[in-house]
Amino acid sequence: MPRWVLHLDLDSFFASAEQLTRPTLRGRPVLVGGLGPRGIVAGASGEAKAYGARSAMPMGQARRLCPHATALPPRTALYRVLSERFFGVVRAWAPVLEQIAYDETFAEPEALADADADDVRAFADRLRTEVRSETGLAVSVGAGSGKQVAKIASGLAKPDGVHVVAQGGERALLDPLPVRALWGIGPVAEATLHRSGVETVAALAAMDLADVTALLGAAVGTGLHRLARGLDDRPLVERGEAKQVSAETTFDEDLSDLGAVRAAVAELAEGAHRRLVASHRAARTVSVKIRSASFGTTSRAETHADATTDLATLTDTAQRLAVAALPDAGVRLVGVSFSGLTTAVQEALFPGAPASSPTPASAPAPASVPVEAPEEPEPGREWRTGDDVAHPEHGHGWVQGAGHGRVTVRFETATTGPGRARTFRADDPALSRADPLGAFGR
Repeated sequence: MPRWVLHLDLDSFFASAEQLTRPTLRGRPVLVGGLGPRGIVAGASGEAKAYGARSAMPMGQARRLCPHATALPPRTALYRVLSERFFGVVRAWAPVLEQIAYDETFAEPEALADADADDVRAFADRLRTEVRSETGLAVSVGAGSGKQVAKIASGLAKPDGVHVVAQGGERALLDPLPVRALWGIGPVAEATLHRSGVETVAALAAMDLADVTALLGAAVGTGLHRLARGLDDRPLVERGEAKQVSAETTFDEDLSDLGAVRAAVAELAEGAHRRLVASHRAARTVSVKIRSASFGTTSRAETHADATTDLATLTDTAQRLAVAALPDAGVRLVGVSFSGLTTAVQEALFPGAPASSPTPASAPAPASVPVEAPEEPEPGREWRTGDDVAHPEHGHGWVQGAGHGRVTVRFETATTGPGRARTFRADDPALSRADPLGAFGR
């Protein structure tokens, strides 16, 4: 019986979410990420990618490649809602999913257990249609006999398409690819294989297993050799709940003032707290990460006797830890995380009293689930590009630009079509900050 694994990947997710809820941006290049001089691109629209912009690129470089792009700060709450809608649709078609990211998952639908390639393609097209109907976003779908082939196929399906690799067609897809295309081959393994003259997947597949394991080790080598030959029977594995929630940010200018560090920690703690409350859990451990101007990183952690959701308690702990970890030089980055998560909440009789001593500086920082922290507005500016705005007469809008005491707001949502831009005094009392979810328009 043929096995069919699907890989679904929302196209240019962060930028597409902005174009969905800000209709003026549809069809235009959009960059999402940090707006300061140290900002990094979190997502680029297809129109921006055509100029060479891409995720993980410094924002300054992306804006030089595509100077007419609209650059926006991330709106995590908006992306989370769209992600939940996406996974809600897919799970109705395939109850067992292996979620990779906000916008990406594997699925192995029971309905395809005995299907042929044409059936799979029709199934994927129906699923894509429903995803677009429920979310407003395009999804590309790859299908094959295992996760490796399905993942590569979804890349070939972009944008907004389906690519099905028929049973028995795995080697034709894999053989010409560079060995780095295989899941599990990073820079070190790639360099090791290249030194042995192995450049392509076909060359790796042609090697004796003993030679592969001699180069890469028994466990890694055996698995990669199977993948190179198109053999991939790895099951889908549901991901558990995150063991930690966190927020961190890199500052445009190093902080040297204690008050500024404490304020930054409070803001980050609030961001992590929102995720904590949304997950219906409480935290026992507070951790802080401080990176200095010289790139040295120090971590501190403190565990309370009881799990809590009290923001004041968590913030106070984080601020104390941050002060203890301050470097001699300026502060380049701050991170705050909450772990030891549980659904059972027992508020302490004496909030803030730790149950154990702080973790020493040499202890490694726990793995994080990063949350984008909002950037501070530029000095002297109350508004920044991308802020969500509400007006009693014009409704929901977003800041297109601000400066010199003025702010230009385009009033539109996902349901209105392109809206009209209006300019106000920056201190106009009729303008107020709005919930990003208002951009859905319903």
